[in-house]
Amino acid sequence: MSTYQLVAATGCPTGIAHTFMAQEALEKAAKKRGISIKVETHGQVGVENALTSAEIASADAVIIAADKDVQAERFAGKRVISVPVADGIRKADQLIADALSGKGSIQGGSAVKTEAVQQTAGRGQESVGHQIYKHLMNGVSRMLPFVVAGGVLVAVSFLFGIYSSDPQNSQYNWFAALLNTDIGAVAMGMMTPVLAAFIAESIAKRSGFAAGMVGGLMAVNGGSGFLGGIIAGFTAGYIVLALEKILVFLPKSLDGLKAIFLYPVFGVLFTGLIMSLINAPMAWVNESLMAWLAAFENANPLILGVIIGCMSAFDMGGPVNKAAYVTGTALLAQGNTTFMAGVSAACIAPPLTTFVATTVFRKYYSEEDRNAGMANLILGSTHITEGAIPFAAKDPLRILPTLMLGSSIAAVLTYMWDVQVPAPHGGFLVLPVVTHAFLWVLAIAIGSITAGLIMGLIEKNKAGKASSA
Repeated sequence: MSTYQLVAATGCPTGIAHTFMAQEALEKAAKKRGISIKVETHGQVGVENALTSAEIASADAVIIAADKDVQAERFAGKRVISVPVADGIRKADQLIADALSGKGSIQGGSAVKTEAVQQTAGRGQESVGHQIYKHLMNGVSRMLPFVVAGGVLVAVSFLFGIYSSDPQNSQYNWFAALLNTDIGAVAMGMMTPVLAAFIAESIAKRSGFAAGMVGGLMAVNGGSGFLGGIIAGFTAGYIVLALEKILVFLPKSLDGLKAIFLYPVFGVLFTGLIMSLINAPMAWVNESLMAWLAAFENANPLILGVIIGCMSAFDMGGPVNKAAYVTGTALLAQGNTTFMAGVSAACIAPPLTTFVATTVFRKYYSEEDRNAGMANLILGSTHITEGAIPFAAKDPLRILPTLMLGSSIAAVLTYMWDVQVPAPHGGFLVLPVVTHAFLWVLAIAIGSITAGLIMGLIEKNKAGKASSA
């Protein structure tokens, strides 16, 4: 049986890039120190390289670099360092060093009483903010496949005509209607219930799932939409968590009864009662927010484009980026295809920027960077922003503003040229259904080339300073 000095688990909301970049960074950092490590990944296809109970038991420490639920309860009694997934990429060396030096906390809340822990002032202990974000992203990650599948199928239906799903229109096509109404719209409609269910599941594990799902469905039916779904998920999760603590006095022989009867019945009841009270005011907030965004979109595309561009490129797959993306998907579900066009452009631009920089200024980049830039051409073209993270991590103060500039230019031009993208993901793969597709590609190209040239000049300047030093 193999044993490892350290074990780790990584996971990001989308489960596409951050998850595996953190895995690679941790493995490289451990190898550099001659340390054995096994990293379990929680990607979009599920858990890979799964840790066994024996491997966990024999490890000296556990590193969790995740923004979603990775079943941390398995590590009870082990010394754990828990950080956002971005730290697993950017601070892998430090995390390995901290784990080896005895920093972290015992899973279950009892801090390790060592001098090292005192010196770190809590490094590795999960903050309340990160816990809330992790619960939210657990819902978002499970929601995304429904959004992508439903959105793309709805978009494909438009190939038969804008009104091809309307039986009263001359463009009507039965297959387009099937894709749009009977399949795509149903998948998109699952977005909020799935979000709420998995937020609750992250908080209260399996016991919270049913209450979260019902709360999410009530949010949809009550008009409070995506924001109501978030509230429903957290409400259900913490209600069930409270029920577990209240009913702890019951004998262990009744555990089965609690799981199959008490938690779901009372969890759904109390969540439903709360949702019935907040649905009306949340519906008003939801409608007002969407109306404001739609009006802002038409009134000042320049400012909106800058905001969306900066949000999308600021943390590339992190919470700020996801806020812009989720807003776009929520508006898309309501028929607004213009807002998502800017979000998509802003998300595609950063990796393409690195491709431009490493291609035009290739002699100033290492072979590894040039290869990464080439890979980013594919990642960017398919709407995967995270490929630009390694470049930003090396020089965040100069590269991040450059990437934000490129994304902002792409988004602004997209809004100014009234591009419409009816699919929430897919990058250039959805070009056949994009309105003003050429202008959309041109907007992205202008933003990426502008930022790429600036990024390359920054690297050239760094190389010049290094040679003259």
